[in-house]
Parts: sequence; structure tokens; C-alpha cells
Amino acid sequence: MNMSHAMPKPSTSTPPQAARDAVLQTLPLFEMMRMRAATTARRHPVLGFASEDRASRVRWVNQFTHTHRRIGPEDREVVSPNNDTVFSNAWLDLSQGPVLIDTPDMGERYWTLGLLDAWTNPFAYVGRRTTGNRRQRTLVHGPAWHGRVPDGVDNVIASPGDDVWVIGRILVDDSPGNLAQAGELQRGISIHRVDGGTAALRVDTRLDGSAVDTPSAALYRATVDDALARNPVPTGEHLRWPVDDGALADALPWVFGALRQKVQPHALGGGWALPVAVRTHWGQDVAMRARVARNFIGALGIEEAMYPTAEVDADGEPLNGSNAYELHFPPGATPEVDAFWSLTLYRRSDCLLVANAAQRYSVGDRLPGLVTGAGGRLTIRIQADDPGPGHNWLPAPSGEGFYVVLRLYQPRRRHLEFQFPYPPLRRL
Repeated sequence: MNMSHAMPKPSTSTPPQAARDAVLQTLPLFEMMRMRAATTARRHPVLGFASEDRASRVRWVNQFTHTHRRIGPEDREVVSPNNDTVFSNAWLDLSQGPVLIDTPDMGERYWTLGLLDAWTNPFAYVGRRTTGNRRQRTLVHGPAWHGRVPDGVDNVIASPGDDVWVIGRILVDDSPGNLAQAGELQRGISIHRVDGGTAALRVDTRLDGSAVDTPSAALYRATVDDALARNPVPTGEHLRWPVDDGALADALPWVFGALRQKVQPHALGGGWALPVAVRTHWGQDVAMRARVARNFIGALGIEEAMYPTAEVDADGEPLNGSNAYELHFPPGATPEVDAFWSLTLYRRSDCLLVANAAQRYSVGDRLPGLVTGAGGRLTIRIQADDPGPGHNWLPAPSGEGFYVVLRLYQPRRRHLEFQFPYPPLRRL
């Protein structure tokens, strides 16, 4: 779940190192609080509006909201969006005590609830890979709670802070009624207090969640101070805060701009790279944590999902819809996953899905009528024009640059150890 940003260029003068370090370290807190403001609801289905003032930034937390459809090219809020699942979203406030999350029996379907702390560490999961698909109850508590776990709880998750972002994904496919079935499963997910009462709380987010520009020093400081009071610095990390107001004002545009321009993906071969390679904790890699918080916030750990990305072809040339390409997986060499995989295409200029007459935005192992050859070899044709019957076609934007993301859910060992031979996209 990635927010697109209009980014300033770094200042020509370099702010003091201490100020830059302070912003790099604390930026995940600010971005998470910005996402909380952007993705929490004004209205509770029973309790009504968090505030009658439409300009208010008070929102409900400890409440799930759901997207009951797959994201398409008309959706512009999120860059490089996932077209495989529907999403469920909740922000937990554990300051008043733990919450219980009930989830229904998911049958054979892939699903996950990924939990991120306020520092963007994907520290826990509930779902197919970790806890199974049965009906279950999960207790999530903050660092100050030491009570008794009630009867009937299947999973206990200790959060390192009081703020937690829960991002749920439930797989959907093109079979009749599948999307409606996923919607029913989403509506079966609920949050309540240990005593059975509603867990919903009003929180003043203090932020305009739609504003993605560089914040003022005053807003940044106030937001970070509030988040720090609720979410301690990760163990082993020394807090580089506070910093002088003037230095902070200079450092913010410099750091925000530098993070957008400087990318350090993990090269996988064949023109593929992995933008995010975290498991459950960023550790001491503060710079990469900040970069991902700014550009790929909400990413899962690689044991749950990996997102290899290709922007160039076999010759190192940028991918462009004026050409036709093939991605060929030899027999026995298709992606190795325990859940599913898909290849999704995005326009390079805006990082969004591309509208096309076929209304197809990804090709994967669940595509109806997927064409495979002898021994299970698989070829995907990537081009603007329909190549005709007998081809697995992923439509590209005519005459425009694009890139593709290979989503791997529950990737197996060779992917996780960066040993899988990713084939390049070859220009025809």
C-alpha cells in the first residue's frame, strides 16, 4: 500500500549531519501517522461520525474498513497497487488495553493480516502462512499490559508500541461469485475489547492525510513527539531527537527529496531487483527503513510476500510499449510459491495500472485459460496489441514506458535466499 508523492529536489546546501540523521531515524513515525490520518474512517457504522465538523481530523481507530473490489486503473491514491486481493485496514490504539480480533474460517483461500509497528517493522502476522485458515481469535496488546489472556484466544501478539497498522489481504480471482465471497469474509473480521464491548476510539490525527508534500518543521516535530510518547525507539537504537528548529527546517526538504531520488534495490539478475527485502525488523538499517517508509510504506516482510521488479529488458533497455516482449519460464522453472504468484504491469510515468480493452492488469498462476507448454513451460507476451489466441497476454501502454512487478506470496527457499534464476524480458 504505497502513497505517491510529489517530491522536492534536495537543497543545494547540505544541512548538518545531526539534523539529517534525526529526520532519517524518525521519518517512519511521521509517515505512519500520515497514513493513519489517510486511511482511518470518519464514520463508525454504529457510533456515527467521530466529529460533526467535516473539517475535523478526528477519526475512529480500532475499527476495520474494507475495500470490497480489486484495485483498477481508476484508482490513483496508491502507486504500484496490488490487483490480486481485496484489502482490509485497521489502526489499533492499545493505550487503553488489548483488543481481540476475530477472523472467520477462510476455507482454502490465501489471506493475511500483516501487523506493522509505528517504526514500519512488519513484526507479526495472522493468516494462512502463520496461523492457518480456521476461525480464530487473536489478542493484541501493548508493552504496558500484563493481564490474563482470556479463554478462547488462539493467538497472542505483543506489540512493541501502542500504535499498530493492520493490513489485511484476501485473495480473489475471476471465478463467478468469488469477489462476493471475499466480501463476506471481510465482513466477518471484527475488533472488540476483552470484556466484549466496542473497541472503537476517537483519535485526533492532527494531519491532513491527503497532503503528501514535505511537512513544516512544526508539524513534523509535533507529530513525531506524539508518536514517540506512544512508541518507544526500537531496542538497540539510540534516539537522535530533538534537534534545533532551524536545522530541522533545513533537513526536512533535503532528506525527503534525497529519499525519493536515491534507490538501492537488491539486484536479483535478469534485469530484476527487489525494492524491499525486510523480514520482521529493519534492524540497524535506518536509511533503508526511511526510504521504504517514504516510497513503499505498508510492504510485507519477504517471507509473506516478495515483489521483484523489472524496469529493463534483457539488453538493459527501458521497457516501452512501442516494443513487444516475452517473459519465458522454462519447464519446471516457474515461480516457486506456497500461495500464488502474479505479474502486474504499471505505467512508468505515474506508477499506476494501465486501462486496456481486455481489462487485464496481471497474469499469474490463477489466470483462467493460462496456456502452458510441454513440461510446464510458460511464456507471457507483454505488448500493446493483442497477440491473438494461444498467448498469455499482459497488455502494455502503446508507446509509453512501463515496468512489471512479479508478486510472490509465500515464496519458497530459493526466492528467499536470492538463488532463483529470474528470466529477463526479451524484446521480440
